[in-house]
Amino acid sequence: MSTDSAESNSEDISPEALSIVASGGCIVYPTSTQPALGCLPTPAALDDLYEIKKRPSHMPVSIGVADLEQASTLVELTDDIPDLLSSFPEGSLTLVLPAKENLDGRLGSDKIAIRVVAHTTAKALLKATGPLTATSANTSGTPPKTTCLDAVTALEKAGHNVGLVAGDTPGGSPSTLIAWYSVCDASDSASIEVLREGIIPAKEVLLWWKNQISSSGETPDM
Repeated sequence: MSTDSAESNSEDISPEALSIVASGGCIVYPTSTQPALGCLPTPAALDDLYEIKKRPSHMPVSIGVADLEQASTLVELTDDIPDLLSSFPEGSLTLVLPAKENLDGRLGSDKIAIRVVAHTTAKALLKATGPLTATSANTSGTPPKTTCLDAVTALEKAGHNVGLVAGDTPGGSPSTLIAWYSVCDASDSASIEVLREGIIPAKEVLLWWKNQISSSGETPDM
């Protein structure tokens, strides 16, 4: 997506929403799958998010980024990640990657789940705020809402104050979650693991990996 496209969607992001994020609050924002609940990756903001979601602290949440350049400030990237992401629809994969520095345990500590978002409004938001959490905008154990407004309404009815960044979301399956080989323990060769099958079937991801290995004739460099 071009920079101009991201900038054109910045008008959908209210100063109020940016202020809520900056003050450590949570906002609902659109992605190419489901509405996301976003906050800064700080302990205080995560306290609020986990209280809103009623999520156990041992279950980490993912982080959304606008692009790989932004991702590189948080995690170690391998040279073949751009090939992977370009082989599937943008925003359809979330990768667990080694953290450059240990983060809060609720973000995975030394292994961080990163999603490069596709939604143009989400990209514009993340360019303005920096990386935000990208967990689904619902109470744990309840079905995710199909629109950002419905998600905000449900969370407010539950007694929580959250901001809104409006935008269409198609709903359906979440992104497919993959543990990249740089965080996997493998005895003989590098491997990947599909931790959660989502919008991209696990077999398609594993076929891509098999073809990658076959074409290189060797285990990818770490």
